[in-house]
Amino acid sequence: MSKVLIVDDHPVIRMAMRVLLEKEGHVIVGETDNGVDALSLVKDLIPDLVVLDIGIPRLDGLEVISRISAFELPLKVLVLTGQSASLFAMRCMQAGASGFVCKQGGLAELISAVNAVVAGYNYFPSTAVRQTRRNNGQMDDQELIQRLSDREMAVLQYLANGYSNKEISEQMFISNKTVSTYKTRLLLKLNAHSLVDLIEFAKRNALV
Repeated sequence: MSKVLIVDDHPVIRMAMRVLLEKEGHVIVGETDNGVDALSLVKDLIPDLVVLDIGIPRLDGLEVISRISAFELPLKVLVLTGQSASLFAMRCMQAGASGFVCKQGGLAELISAVNAVVAGYNYFPSTAVRQTRRNNGQMDDQELIQRLSDREMAVLQYLANGYSNKEISEQMFISNKTVSTYKTRLLLKLNAHSLVDLIEFAKRNALV
């Protein structure tokens, strides 16, 4: 039996996770829908496990994982997300997560992942750990994506979701100038000429 904190911005998903995990004997000590509150709850509650969606507002999930790791607390982070495993599993691992599960696989897989992570094992899709490339077009995009920092990736996703510079700065707790700097870096790194190109790139690679 483990103490679990749930972080997801979809109430229905949080409820489903709560029911599923409580049925397995785990105790849900808290839940939230954003990154800032997640960090506060981690420090206050010190759960054994944090089940986290990386696509959350008010600090993106990768930043939350990195900050939780910096706390050096005796807890594990398991990512449960709708984001692409091939693009995000390794980033989550590098940020400090112990596991990665796609929501498309169904919540049933969550139990296997939770059991593995709580037992001290890592739980990541093998296809994500070894970079799979199916065609030259995808390979080129994958290589470009790998050049992006976690924060650049977060800004790209916000832009593709229609956020303004001001809204991005508020979500990530950075200045407008810093957002503009990230946007310039994205244009250079992704060989894009405009915001439209960035949005098209993000959609083509299922980043939104």
